[in-house]
Amino acid sequence: MKSKYTEQRYTVTGVSLPIRASKDEVFGIAEKSFLKFFSKDEIKNIKISKRSVDARNKSDIKFVYNVSAVIRSSKNYSEERLKSHGITVDRRAEIKPVAGSESLSARPVVVGFGPCGMFCAYYLATYGYRPIVIERGSDTLKRSADVYNFKTHQILNTESNIQFGAGGAGTFSDGKLMTRINDPFCAEVIDTFHKFGAPDDILLEAKPHIGTDHLCGVVDRMRDEIISLGGEIFFDTKLTGVEQHLGKVTKIFTTNGEFNCGALVLAIGHSARDTVKMLQSCGIDMTAKPFSVGARIEHLQKDIDYAMFGKESDSGILPHAEYAISAHIGQRGVYTFCMCPGGEVAAAASEEFGIVTNGMSNHARNGKNANSAVCVSVLPEDFGGSIDGAMNFVRNIEQAAYKAAANTYFAPAQTVGSFLGKTSKNEITSVVPTYMNGKVSMVSLDRVLPEFVSSSLKGGIAALEKKIRGFSANEAVLTAPETRTSSPVRIVRSETFLSIGFENIYPCGEGAGYAGGITSAAVDGIKCAIKIIERYKAN
Repeated sequence: MKSKYTEQRYTVTGVSLPIRASKDEVFGIAEKSFLKFFSKDEIKNIKISKRSVDARNKSDIKFVYNVSAVIRSSKNYSEERLKSHGITVDRRAEIKPVAGSESLSARPVVVGFGPCGMFCAYYLATYGYRPIVIERGSDTLKRSADVYNFKTHQILNTESNIQFGAGGAGTFSDGKLMTRINDPFCAEVIDTFHKFGAPDDILLEAKPHIGTDHLCGVVDRMRDEIISLGGEIFFDTKLTGVEQHLGKVTKIFTTNGEFNCGALVLAIGHSARDTVKMLQSCGIDMTAKPFSVGARIEHLQKDIDYAMFGKESDSGILPHAEYAISAHIGQRGVYTFCMCPGGEVAAAASEEFGIVTNGMSNHARNGKNANSAVCVSVLPEDFGGSIDGAMNFVRNIEQAAYKAAANTYFAPAQTVGSFLGKTSKNEITSVVPTYMNGKVSMVSLDRVLPEFVSSSLKGGIAALEKKIRGFSANEAVLTAPETRTSSPVRIVRSETFLSIGFENIYPCGEGAGYAGGITSAAVDGIKCAIKIIERYKAN
């Protein structure tokens, strides 16, 4: 006989309590909500599923919790009625694609092993498609050595660096999983990262982050799982060409030989400019798109903590403060991006004679400084609307930075007071730059950034002071340039994820212009894998 009982996970949202409240108090409030509909015996496995900080009132800062439980009950309530009492039904996206009937002429090939390529390859491998993955950069061990050599000795490996290699650019960033997209697959991404060794708290925090110190291990375990499922991964292998017939790719050419190809996934990342040019020459339809450039701003983390949390910043209970703020200066947006509490400004160049900055922090976020990108929107009319114009616009800034730094990789830096004209001195005081262990060139950033970027940045930083007191403090430091916030190019694709005019090319992720950050790129990789699975039979 079929049971009349069903099990479903429900969540009580928005349980707001003082930061010193106990877990028992949290569960007590959530249980009262559940008991409006269900008996105590029907409530199972109650747990905190999310926690965030509400610091709008600095004199009464609170934690806001979501509390979930499995309800085993025969009762049936409308979701609208439950929602009116702060209870939602958890409906996770189920990945259960049904394999298609079309035969693959050869194994699928995934180009790139950043978040998009990793997740695409992982799900293809899980369903028996034995993908071949090629990644122009090195594995985590060699890549870590290359990143260290650049940071410490200014020896740049243009094929293995913060941009290229196992795990993509995110491996040597903060590992932030916070995303602006509202997609049911986001939970799948977080669960998968946790499965492969990311810290437990990514399942709880509203702004989860893995940390650079954990990411290499997570990437290695995902790599090993893909291989165990029949996939192959080739590092130090760059895509150099494709062989096609009547719009169908049959073979690819690489620096490590030729590979037959039944379906080609382009998860190339946002910095593979040479690959973009090669694909353009092969007739891949692409277009330039808006992007942003700017600089990294550093403050003392304790000052940011105090500005946002007041006296409770010393409580030892709250996490280090982080922010995401924006302003409009004329027709342009100025916004912070990739904020790294307790982190450092990373040397992220991938081309000779150019400087690029990024931000990173370890899981503990226990460094002295906070840093964030402060970026200005760049529109197609700023670079002539062409793909070459977009890439040259960015490259020119990176090379101008190298020249301003006396033809070294010691990035241009300027105190905020000097940049805004509040003081004539451009000297380091309490905020010591973290880029390359403090090896920066103290010069005017007006020598590096286009005039409209520089002027918008000045207005933006002054405006953002109204949102975080001390943001425009004289002693804060700007290190430039931040130029890799997103790809300036979008590879045009259809709803089936196919490149226009091609039968088996699947552009996806940040490099194709369809994501911005680790989680959204991973989600796009999962969706791309599903499209391939639902079309083709497994190998």
